[in-house]
Amino acid sequence: MTVVALVGNPREGSRTLTVATRAAHAVALRRNPTDLGAATNGASGRSYEVVDLSALGPHLLAPGAHPGVEVALELVREASVLVVASPTYKGTYTGLLKSFLDRLPPQALAGTAALPLLVMGDAKHALAVEVHLRPLLVELGASVPTPGLAFLEADFPRLEEVVAAWTDRIAPQVRAITALRPAASAAASRSPA
Repeated sequence: MTVVALVGNPREGSRTLTVATRAAHAVALRRNPTDLGAATNGASGRSYEVVDLSALGPHLLAPGAHPGVEVALELVREASVLVVASPTYKGTYTGLLKSFLDRLPPQALAGTAALPLLVMGDAKHALAVEVHLRPLLVELGASVPTPGLAFLEADFPRLEEVVAAWTDRIAPQVRAITALRPAASAAASRSPA
């Protein structure tokens, strides 16, 4: 199972990146017990990969292909579990995240368990994770089997606790969806384009 954190914050070293990497790590640790031997990525020592769009922003709207963007798109397409994180901007996700996801072809995330995550300053935006980000991921073919995480900035002192509680709640559904991934990927590859 490959876990990838896709972070749509335009600012380097953002709080969104911090929450997303903690969530990806927690999800990777709760994966299928038979997969524990492959718990870390040999190159980075992490149990997940990160696509941080803050470094790719200038290349997303430029004409032609950019190697960094192409690598990022491939990582996202190949993920078994994709944690999609954004700060809440004007009640929804960032344009940076949308610009990146717009580069994916239809059904690019078929067979992927996508976990939406929004970092927000006010609880009044909590529904944005379900009302705005979830439909975008479903439109790309992802399975979104669990409630997303609406993470309040005021909860940063409790980051580990909040992420652990969310991950404990979603782990069974994520394991169930990822167990189906080989069948879903095979079906998608047989579908006419």
